[in-house]
Amino acid sequence: MEKLLSKTEILGADDLIYEEVAVPEWGGTVRVRNLTGGERDQFEAYCVSAGQNGVGGLNKVRATAVSLTVVDKNGERLFTEGDVEALNKKSGAALDRVFTVAQRLNKLSEADIEELKKNFQKAPGEDSCSD
Repeated sequence: MEKLLSKTEILGADDLIYEEVAVPEWGGTVRVRNLTGGERDQFEAYCVSAGQNGVGGLNKVRATAVSLTVVDKNGERLFTEGDVEALNKKSGAALDRVFTVAQRLNKLSEADIEELKKNFQKAPGEDSCSD
């Protein structure tokens, strides 16, 4: 039988994963980390609300993911929600390179994105991905 963890052990666990990604378009390397639970919820809520507002569920998905996952050497996010528009104007190839790593670290597959896409095409009140 495996050890049962205590609250203190769970909350004290260093469970975030980091990976450095070369981004030649930006002249260096960025540090990408997986999302916290709250950030994952924020990312999914963004996708759903974007689809419900008629702007397309995947509009700015790369810039939004980059804003949530690129961190400094201390693990603190470099970008805020207010930076998404500016990030969205950066090189698509650069954003995609960082997004691909963020996808992998967060186990956010193409199938997951397609499922989110289907869910935001539903009218409000229909089944959602939280069922």
